[in-house]
Amino acid sequence: MMDGQQQLNYNRIAEAIEYIRRNFKQQPNLDEVAAQVHLSPFHFQRLFSEWAGTTPKKFLQYTSIEHAKKLLKDQQATLFDTAYETGLSSTGRLHDLFIHIEGMTPAEYKNGAANLLINYSFAESPFGNLIVASTSKGVCYMAFDSDETNALNNLIQKFPNATFQRKSDLAQQNALSIFQNDWSKLSKIKLHLKGTDFQLKVWETLLKIPAGQLSTYGNIAAQIGNANASRAVGTAIGSNPVAFLIPCHRVIQSSGNVGGYMWGPTRKMAIIGWENAKMEVLDRKNQF
Repeated sequence: MMDGQQQLNYNRIAEAIEYIRRNFKQQPNLDEVAAQVHLSPFHFQRLFSEWAGTTPKKFLQYTSIEHAKKLLKDQQATLFDTAYETGLSSTGRLHDLFIHIEGMTPAEYKNGAANLLINYSFAESPFGNLIVASTSKGVCYMAFDSDETNALNNLIQKFPNATFQRKSDLAQQNALSIFQNDWSKLSKIKLHLKGTDFQLKVWETLLKIPAGQLSTYGNIAAQIGNANASRAVGTAIGSNPVAFLIPCHRVIQSSGNVGGYMWGPTRKMAIIGWENAKMEVLDRKNQF
């Protein structure tokens, strides 16, 4: 149960979030939002980040871009009208916002990645069949799925209107080599991901967890500089678009429970055990 101060802080952040959602078209700055909840900008910034897992500025950006995405996709609005209706001063600011958060231009988002060519193939792994997909920049998607039709449909939903061809390429082959214990090729695995700054920061931190070792949601939150953002970290981990390559399976609860996994807790436990066994073999070899 929250004490009086915690309840007050919660109420202030809830009020600030609601204020931003109601007034995002005016693009309020930090001072304006802080004044609404009767806090100094410095104190408000720190408190908001602790409770919401992101800064007020980032929350405003996420709110703005979600509105812009609806205008572009659902209403087929022009870039000029979208920028105006979102409260941005120019299409240039709209462009910068999409590049920064979505990893694509507003036009590319509106077209549903129409100009994107994605190769995909199916493969076997020690943990079941999977689909792996790549662009010219690197692997963009990998997921465990025993049903090829369902796997392909899920991929298409991630990149609507892209052009797909069933083809195995070098990026996919380098990625799949990780299941054959060829750790020397890790540096050759290229990823082409889109996500928010927070998601990308979490995924980058996951990549630093050594094989055979585990971390916790709280530790990941602390490493990205926001110790109170464990829940937000969990959400970002759950959005991981590339199974195994970004090792979200190496994150467990602080209690020691394995916790959730997009592709099933049984598979998560199997992967953890498999990695531990492989690293023990490598350690023994290195001792001789």
